[in-house]
Amino acid sequence: MTDVLVVDDDLAIREMVALALEKRGYRVVRAQSLAAARTALRERRPDLILSDIYMPGGTGLDLLKEIQDLDDPPPIILMTARGTIETAAAALKEGVFDYLAKPFDLDVMLARVQAALADRTPAPPAPKEGPESLIVGSHPALVAVYKAIGKVAPLKVPVLILGETGTGKELVARALHRFSARPGGPFVPVHCGAIPDTLIESELFGHRRGAFTDAQKDRRGALALAHGGTVFLDELGEISPVFQVKLLRFLEDGVIQPLGAEKGEAVDVRVVAATHRDLKAMVAAGTFREDLYYRIAGFEVRIPPLRERISDLPDLVAHFQARFQRDLGLPEPGAPSPAVLSLLAAHPWPGNVRELGHVVRRALIEAGALEDAGVLLRILGGAEPELAGPLPASPLSFTPPFLPLEDLEQAYILAVLSHCGGNKTEAARLLGIERKTLARKLRRPEGPDTEEPERDL
Repeated sequence: MTDVLVVDDDLAIREMVALALEKRGYRVVRAQSLAAARTALRERRPDLILSDIYMPGGTGLDLLKEIQDLDDPPPIILMTARGTIETAAAALKEGVFDYLAKPFDLDVMLARVQAALADRTPAPPAPKEGPESLIVGSHPALVAVYKAIGKVAPLKVPVLILGETGTGKELVARALHRFSARPGGPFVPVHCGAIPDTLIESELFGHRRGAFTDAQKDRRGALALAHGGTVFLDELGEISPVFQVKLLRFLEDGVIQPLGAEKGEAVDVRVVAATHRDLKAMVAAGTFREDLYYRIAGFEVRIPPLRERISDLPDLVAHFQARFQRDLGLPEPGAPSPAVLSLLAAHPWPGNVRELGHVVRRALIEAGALEDAGVLLRILGGAEPELAGPLPASPLSFTPPFLPLEDLEQAYILAVLSHCGGNKTEAARLLGIERKTLARKLRRPEGPDTEEPERDL
């Protein structure tokens, strides 16, 4: 019979995982801490370990390192509700088989257990933890990005980062550089969409004095400046077909020839590119070279938009609060009110994480804290409104601490109003109430609920 050690200080999760495994015929040993896991390992060597990362008395990463010192170590799958790029990279470096974000589907967990027992080959290595996390969030879709970064970062292959505007493509590029084999080398970003087509060649390849009218001295291009490190080509989909040919030639031979130079020079550069465009569609339309696409997309990393990982919103808000408090010298803000978090969760976030950062910064400057849902509503109402459509399945978060019914009602009304772009008539229609009733509820009089003539709002 196959033995599995399940380590988690959360009794509910420990039992849920253990019972699912036992139902499939595995023999399970339970441990509630790192110390208990060590005792279980001394008594019997398991065929597989599933362990939480953050526990009292030590972490799953500590257990992972100790396991790797054993002869023929069993595979280990780490579980966490607080995933970061640092823990994913450190786990991959130490030889973890997989890294699951809580909450996870039990069928997915059982499939990974079966795969771990069938194949004991560890995941590719990745460097150890670095400074403060570049990317914030623990949603399973983002954890998949962490794992992809950990796998491809040490490999010298071109990487194409795909994602909507504002999702953090440059942060992923910097993480790829930080966890690469040469993190001490330069990281040189180039925004291809911001450079005119007539200057992009000089920007990347450089030029010699006299190469054109304004070339008064030699200039090294971004590719030469990134020698021994990484060049990040943001918005690659904006470059012209003419320059696509020149970029393809560099990717094939690694040689740059500055404008006006008689011969080329070899540079050793890892190329990471990003775009919000659909390059495959552009290839089909004939506006992007197919051979360049396959050269640049040695590996693809797709970043989920914020609306698809809305469970990360509280962590992102806390991150931005701490950042702006530090950078702007603002007083320490308190925790966001539940009404504010509900309002933020209901917003569609067309500008993704970048838009969220803008909203948090503006709210902190205006109000000093994220407590007044009315301030947030005004800020969000200034954004480009969406056409009213179906409401999110769960616009409010029904988790402790619970709100008084009156506060909960107002938070829901504000969320609907934000969804409608501030259109009170449309919000009233979706709520099934009169517009004057909506206006009265927004005013929230202290006295009894009496009818008042509607004022212009």
